[in-house]
Amino acid sequence: MRQLLGKYLLLPVLFFTHLSAHATEGMWLPQLLNRLNEKEMKGMGMKISAADIYSLNKGSLKDAIVSFGGFCTGEIISSQGLLLTNHHCGYDAIQKHSSLQDNYLDNGFWARNKQEELPNPGLTATFIVRIEDITQQALQGVTGSLNERERQSAIDKNLNTIRTNAKKESYQDLVIKPFFDGNQYFLFVTETYKDVRLVGAPPSSIGKFGADTDNWVWPRHTGDFSIFRIYAGKDNLPAEFSKDNVPLKPKHFLPISLDGIASNDFTMVFGFPGRTNEYLPSEAMKLTVEGQDPARVQMRDAALKVIDGFMRKDEQIKIQYAAKYASTANAWKKWIGEMQGVRQTGGIQRKLQQEARFRQLVQANPVYRATYGGLLDSLNNLYKEGAPATIARDYYTELLRSTELLGFANGLISLLQETRLKGEENYAQLRQQFLDKVKPQYQNYNNNVDREVAVALLDIYFKEVPSNKIGGEAYQIWMETNKDGRTTANKMYDQSALTSYDKLEAFLNKPFKSVSEEVWKDPATRLMIGLRNGYIDFINKPYDALQPEINRLQRQYMQAQMDVMKDKRFYPDANSTLRITYGKVNGYNPRDAVTYDISTTLDGVMEKYKPGDYEFDVPEKLRDLYAKKDYGQYGANGKMPVCFIASNHTTGGNSGSPALDAYGNLIGLNFDRTWEGTMSDINYDATICRNIMVDIRYVLFIVDKFAGAKHLIEELKLVHPKKGSVPLKKAS
Repeated sequence: MRQLLGKYLLLPVLFFTHLSAHATEGMWLPQLLNRLNEKEMKGMGMKISAADIYSLNKGSLKDAIVSFGGFCTGEIISSQGLLLTNHHCGYDAIQKHSSLQDNYLDNGFWARNKQEELPNPGLTATFIVRIEDITQQALQGVTGSLNERERQSAIDKNLNTIRTNAKKESYQDLVIKPFFDGNQYFLFVTETYKDVRLVGAPPSSIGKFGADTDNWVWPRHTGDFSIFRIYAGKDNLPAEFSKDNVPLKPKHFLPISLDGIASNDFTMVFGFPGRTNEYLPSEAMKLTVEGQDPARVQMRDAALKVIDGFMRKDEQIKIQYAAKYASTANAWKKWIGEMQGVRQTGGIQRKLQQEARFRQLVQANPVYRATYGGLLDSLNNLYKEGAPATIARDYYTELLRSTELLGFANGLISLLQETRLKGEENYAQLRQQFLDKVKPQYQNYNNNVDREVAVALLDIYFKEVPSNKIGGEAYQIWMETNKDGRTTANKMYDQSALTSYDKLEAFLNKPFKSVSEEVWKDPATRLMIGLRNGYIDFINKPYDALQPEINRLQRQYMQAQMDVMKDKRFYPDANSTLRITYGKVNGYNPRDAVTYDISTTLDGVMEKYKPGDYEFDVPEKLRDLYAKKDYGQYGANGKMPVCFIASNHTTGGNSGSPALDAYGNLIGLNFDRTWEGTMSDINYDATICRNIMVDIRYVLFIVDKFAGAKHLIEELKLVHPKKGSVPLKKAS
């Protein structure tokens, strides 16, 4: 193995020479397109060059793409820094500006001029300046004789040297990420702008139309967009918020095509996909869809039912919990689709067949047999061994995530531990930092809602997690409260000092010694201490004990697959770095006798319309425009396009990514995947994996005809590439 590994490190680009081009699948590094993908992309219909997508010498498509807040993607659509992303990506910002008096979630928001644009402290937009392959430097001196800790220590030392020597401007940052399970490394030079202001957002009845019922499914009729603007210092460089800041002048912004889409059109999606695991062994896939997903779905299903009941009855609770509910429901439904998709496509069986072929190829080659024999079996056995702790870990994580009182208690316990570590003289400062952190969380906290969530989740947790993984302290408390979630929750919420910010502040406004003693008397912190100790000793320690070996074997297995299966397609898993994926506009057949078309229209919105329903209500203004067929220049053949699908390989983090045509013009805004294809993170299948985009013509129609924000339309560059106009021009 050492001999093969040494050869591999000397030629890191060989990772990519194993790739056999195959349309639609894969998330590609943009700086390598000219070497690996350009010919195929042009064969599929692309009209621009790889240099138009990624260039260091001129403005290119990459210069119009940003990481929005670190959790979504956005794109620049005007010479004045106008930024487009999803409504659900901007949802938290919109919520924070909303109140009962100015409910921007329900009514929408449109700044009439730049002075009315709303600042969002903490919200950022990050550009990629350049990408460098640093594999040889990162892995210098790393040999197969090192254990995982020694290996990582050597790599960290190398990376520190790379960071020190890397060329960058003072206002730029460096990000280094591993690829192919740590077999390759890339450096990203970035520029992060910290003054990002809300410009416009449709009401949730448009931006979130269909809400949770339609989430992850097709056909879709959601106008999932919001508009922001990036501001810079007067030198056009990143700057903290200031009234003196000016709109960013980008290196490139995206022209917008009004020509729409047609079946078989070439499409690209450019963005920051979060995480995929396409190369896991079969036991890891089984663990995901037969163990972890069911556990997480069970916990979130119970929490969502409680929260939904309260939100339907109380407008204030609806505002407080809107973003939390949406975030919780998004992953919940995705996991359900992932389980169904893997079953429907025979994903585990297909993985087993791939592994059987891998073993055959290994056995047929003496070098491979000596190097990789037994590797796959060892890795699969480790995943099986770690399954109980992994599943219990998910139950614990979901309990703390959804039961906010326990989350507050967990934070308080960490505060006390940190004070003991740093010294009691630091308690006042650490206490204030903790209070500052949790204060905004209490603003969107309701004691009654959280109590009912706790009732449901405690019953599940103590039923599904074996007692030997819960620990004696927590189980003793469970027995004291009659092994009943209601009794346990009532005691906590009736007696705890953590049920409001004022009570918590008063509780902590005592000497450190007093607080340390009284946490044992508070029922919430007492239970949390027991749960936390049990988790550390009986869940996390077994999990952590296996993880280094799993990581080592997974890295070796990744290398082995690429060495042995030379005719198989390999591309780097997503890791929140800039990627481009490409495919075509086309429908699909998810199951027997069901065929899905490529696009939807406003007709479908009206067909789903339910007056007063929080998911399917339609604003009166939109109904009037529909009745008059007043679509302006954005309609097509008497219809108003709304959404469309294509075969681009996307995942979380691609929300808000631009959908681009063959010329690099904006044609849509990526916001979802089809439910049958959500398993694409671990089991991509081109027959049913589709990404969902809101048609850019619907976005413009809402901005112009619905909102009347014509001043924003005037900022944009609208083109007709199918009618012969010249697309893709450098921003002026």
